[in-house]
Amino acid sequence: MPPLAALSVALAAALDLLVGEPPGRAHPVAWFGRAVAPLDRAWSRPGLVGAVAALALPLTAAGVVGGVVALAAVASPLAGAVLAGLALWTTTSLRMLLGVARDVVGLTERDLSAARERLRALAGRDADALSAPQVRSAAVESAAENLADGLVASLLAFAVAAAWTGLAGGTLAATLAAAAGAAAWVKGVNTLDSMLGYRSKPVGTASARLDDLVMWVPARVSAGLLAAAALAPGALRAARVPAAEPASPNSGWPMATLAAALAVRLEKPGAYDLRLGEALPTVDQAERGVATVGRAGLLAVALAGVAAWP
Repeated sequence: MPPLAALSVALAAALDLLVGEPPGRAHPVAWFGRAVAPLDRAWSRPGLVGAVAALALPLTAAGVVGGVVALAAVASPLAGAVLAGLALWTTTSLRMLLGVARDVVGLTERDLSAARERLRALAGRDADALSAPQVRSAAVESAAENLADGLVASLLAFAVAAAWTGLAGGTLAATLAAAAGAAAWVKGVNTLDSMLGYRSKPVGTASARLDDLVMWVPARVSAGLLAAAALAPGALRAARVPAAEPASPNSGWPMATLAAALAVRLEKPGAYDLRLGEALPTVDQAERGVATVGRAGLLAVALAGVAAWP
């Protein structure tokens, strides 16, 4: 039998391919979101509350997930691996991301109003005045950015924690618990940022800064995966300067790399304009962009499985 951490990665990928997202009511990330929701209000000391939440909530999630996996692994190594795989599945998403992005791109040809509405499931921006090319641009940008947020970050945390613990001589239970807990911690950090990390919400400042730190490596790894998936190694070099245009220190890397690979311009009006081509993406270019994200995601899964093998 292959090392069980690698089996967990394979199980998570298979569930995402076959099932997609867990039902909302049974989704642990939704449970975590409900725990975060009461923080989204005015506080007399928002900086302190936000800092405590940014530290405590993801660590609590990691502790719960890691503890459950450890207990299961002590009783049965295979059961521990299955639970670790289930935990990883709930912290990653590729099938839904690709499905929504394809829907948006396809709808821009047939029903622009429907495309704008569908875009809301993918990108947090006002789409009412966007043209069809701008909607396609948003779909491509969001697919690239969410590759890092929704897949690579948790996969990378899982694989690195599994490899590190295993090579350090940790028990199987410790290895699986560390891997699942690391994935849960990263997802907790990312969820806090997505809910609270806005300039209008002072309580979310600490969460946003922590997410910037945590996503630094995954964003750049995702850019490398996109360049590899597009067979365009020069895209990374071309992305270096425009990657700094978005306010986020991380999101520009996968977006600019994919724009360079497709030789297109990607634009969020009033925020950034990644001019790595002469025009916003056509339907064909946008579809190729979404397909490239899919290949990069599969490559990420394969590499995570290899890294978790020791």
